[in-house]
Amino acid sequence: MMQAEGNKNVNTIQYHSQVCPMQYCSTRGGVHGWDFQDVLFSGYAPDGGMFMPESVPVLSPGTLRGWRGLTYTKLVVEVASLFIPTQLIPRVDLEVLVGEALSGFSVPEVLRIARLKQGLSVLELFHGDTLAFKDLAMTCTVRFLDYFLRKQNRSATVLVGTSGDTGGSAIQSARGLSGLDVVVVYPRGRITPVQEKHMITCLEDNVHVFAADGSSDDIDQPLRRLFADQELVRSHGLMSLNSVNWSRVMIQLAHFIYAYLELSGMEQAEADEDLPGLEVVVPTGGAGNIAAGYIVKQMGFPLKLVAMVNSNDIVHRMVTTGDFSMAADVTQTLAPAIDIQDPYNMERVFWLLLGRDGASVKNIMEEFQQSHRHSLPENHRKLLSQVLSTGTVTDEGILDTMRRCWEENQYVLCPHTAVAVWHHYHCTHSPSLNRCYIATASPAKFQAAVQRAGLNFDLPKAVLALDKLATRYQNLERSLNWCKDWEDRLREKIQSVSSARKNRGTYYS
Repeated sequence: MMQAEGNKNVNTIQYHSQVCPMQYCSTRGGVHGWDFQDVLFSGYAPDGGMFMPESVPVLSPGTLRGWRGLTYTKLVVEVASLFIPTQLIPRVDLEVLVGEALSGFSVPEVLRIARLKQGLSVLELFHGDTLAFKDLAMTCTVRFLDYFLRKQNRSATVLVGTSGDTGGSAIQSARGLSGLDVVVVYPRGRITPVQEKHMITCLEDNVHVFAADGSSDDIDQPLRRLFADQELVRSHGLMSLNSVNWSRVMIQLAHFIYAYLELSGMEQAEADEDLPGLEVVVPTGGAGNIAAGYIVKQMGFPLKLVAMVNSNDIVHRMVTTGDFSMAADVTQTLAPAIDIQDPYNMERVFWLLLGRDGASVKNIMEEFQQSHRHSLPENHRKLLSQVLSTGTVTDEGILDTMRRCWEENQYVLCPHTAVAVWHHYHCTHSPSLNRCYIATASPAKFQAAVQRAGLNFDLPKAVLALDKLATRYQNLERSLNWCKDWEDRLREKIQSVSSARKNRGTYYS
């Protein structure tokens, strides 16, 4: 059987490693040789790290050219097949799973490119049920989970902390699945009404929602402690659907590749010429998209990555000065989904940047998690700045960008997308390099920001209907020992839903 350095979660399904070429390891060096199924059903690795493929496939220019013209759905299949061996999910099954996952989006092409004036190209990733980019990877990931659960007659419990969009996406993707319970914790008063209603209006028996009196970074603290309890993970099939989960990041590779194939101008290059580059500008908080973009760059796509942040500017400070430290408090902004001071997916970027040096990554991340600060050595900061540019945007900058984009294009941006598009209006660009701006959410989710910008946006019928639905959730109150109290409440819920599943019987009983 597969050997791992570290205690393997026994709720995952084991395999004979010699038949599966793609294996996964922890960014902190303590776990090796896991397969896709193992990491899919895991949160953090047992050593506290994050899972990554032990090798990143590098694609030839011929392969890149051959992918041009593929639909987004077919491109997801091609990307996923690089990381999921056919011994685990046969190609025909993978095509069905991805096709079904992406069939419910509001536009037939799943995502859409808005080509606006002055070279402003916006990649719209928000045409799923919860109007956010999370739906793309979440729907596919939940289909993969359901596939394995059905085959093994098993069940699992998903624990999700959310800054706004992840929770709703996880709930909508998994609602009604009898073998999968979803426990979601969101920061009360720090997300928009639409984000909240996408969670609390779901009354299915397998959905359990908590509203916490704190920030999304506060929520992460008890969740990390729960995932570190290997007995709890093993006994109750506990797993994560945050972008901690490799499958989420894996699917996100596809929209970077799609953007490159459609917007780089590669079709104009001769077969013997170097492929042109593409600058991709991303609004970021937890850095999942940044990790995905950097992996795509390592796969052979000539991307220039720009991470734009709001007033929670830890990623910007880290790249420009080496200051990888949390501010005293999370600042509430008009772009709440990226109101994050712990960009946890930077751990994956560090691992790649430092040549897969798990010991160095372990030292960086443990110091950061214990003290909430770390000073990057100048040689590490320079390496990072060579692959990632950054900028920071105030609330006023967000509003100005939303107004200007409307005045010039009659196109309404959500405040998160405006964080990215601010770069278009304020930074010098090379005329020889095409650019793409990632639109992570629909403006329909952020009506207060749209109105503050003096703009109007007609809400979709599905959003208007949320106001008429019943709600259900539980409170996590702030207390003197709030972290321990929240951990205990969530542990009790995890244990109770697991017991209820056992009383119902296994997946297909």
